[in-house]
Amino acid sequence: MFRLLPPPRTIEVAAAAILIGGSLAATPVAAERPSLPRELVGTWSLVAADVQHPDGSVSRDYGAAPRGSMMVDTAGRYALMIYKSERPHFASGDRATGTPEEYREIALGMSVHYGILSADVKAHTLTFAIEQASFANWNGTRQVRQYELKGRVLRYTVAARPNGDIPISVWRKVA
Repeated sequence: MFRLLPPPRTIEVAAAAILIGGSLAATPVAAERPSLPRELVGTWSLVAADVQHPDGSVSRDYGAAPRGSMMVDTAGRYALMIYKSERPHFASGDRATGTPEEYREIALGMSVHYGILSADVKAHTLTFAIEQASFANWNGTRQVRQYELKGRVLRYTVAARPNGDIPISVWRKVA
């Protein structure tokens, strides 16, 4: 047998609403939102994925015709994918039975990550708060990149690798 509870008193409901509303108002929602210029929001297509070597020369980091996409929403959530077009197909046709060289080419032939993007317009820096990445060492890290935005073209540099190489990504806004 069910027992009906008496209806709550109006004063109790009002007090609960004030407490809940007050705790929501104290939540730092604005502080959690990244600072992101409107121009960075949208869909971007990869134009170039190059690398500048310590001697100043520049070469292709993801092959002659890299492919990629980056999507950034108004809340700063992003997903970024860069692929080397010339990645080999596995000879076995089964990704679970690739050769060490096939696995190496796949791992080095892509860079994929997602998380929260913010920008410091005055310092010309982008900060990628990476939640997950194809390179697991980046999971949970914050990476800062110098950038320039000219019209619908975004160019940024990644921190130098241990050998001194500096990756450069160039994107064109498509939507």
